Amino acid sequence: MNGPQRIVCLTEETTELLYALGEQDRIVGISAFTERPARAKQEKPIVSAFTGGSVRRIRALEPDLVVGFSDVQAELAAQLIHANLPVLVTNQRSVSEILETMQLMGRIVDASDDVELLIADWERRCSARQKAIAGLPRPRVYFEEWDDPQLSAILWVSELIELAGGVNIFADRAAGKASRERAVQPEEVLERKPDLIIGCWCGKPLDEPALRAREQYDALPAVQANQIVEMDPAIILQPGLAALTDGFDTLCRVIDEARVSL
Repeated sequence: MNGPQRIVCLTEETTELLYALGEQDRIVGISAFTERPARAKQEKPIVSAFTGGSVRRIRALEPDLVVGFSDVQAELAAQLIHANLPVLVTNQRSVSEILETMQLMGRIVDASDDVELLIADWERRCSARQKAIAGLPRPRVYFEEWDDPQLSAILWVSELIELAGGVNIFADRAAGKASRERAVQPEEVLERKPDLIIGCWCGKPLDEPALRAREQYDALPAVQANQIVEMDPAIILQPGLAALTDGFDTLCRVIDEARVSL
């Protein structure tokens, strides 16, 4: 077995990918926020949250690679580097970058061919979807990642909405890497008139009654047509395999359902 033998995964997408590749024996530690696959929490020790973790516990595992994600984990990554541990932090924000990061991890664990099979499956399903929705009406979608302040979809989610057959009403904000760059005002949602509202609050369940009670939201097409859907953050807000499989499939389904009301 080539490549790192003892990997700590600070975020879920790396854990899910290594399990999908059959390389889970390399994993020696995971994040407490890992939901996919479900068995990972029973099989692997938890050594981190999302923004922080136990440097002592991670170091005790003697990892030959620690994999993290984005500037949100910059402080933890710095602590691990100061502890003389090998750290890789990725920052994938688009579908293409998700695929490139999967390829990178495939090369690291000597499983490039298996990663290419996963990517080929995604490309087949995406191509089939484009053929299926050609010429069909495209519902206008408001994807809300948080409620206070209201945050719209990050780039890979925005791209997946478009590929699934919808129109992200805040696509102009999606490229913002900092969450504040994707903040929206209630009146902007009213102006852009979504046909479908997807609530995906990372860290707490959607409060649909509170959303409906927002000032003038009863005038929105999505509210009038009862097209308000909650999505599980675990399948769409991690920049990895889940977003390209269950996340994309869920978007396709709810967009199809919203199209009926147009």
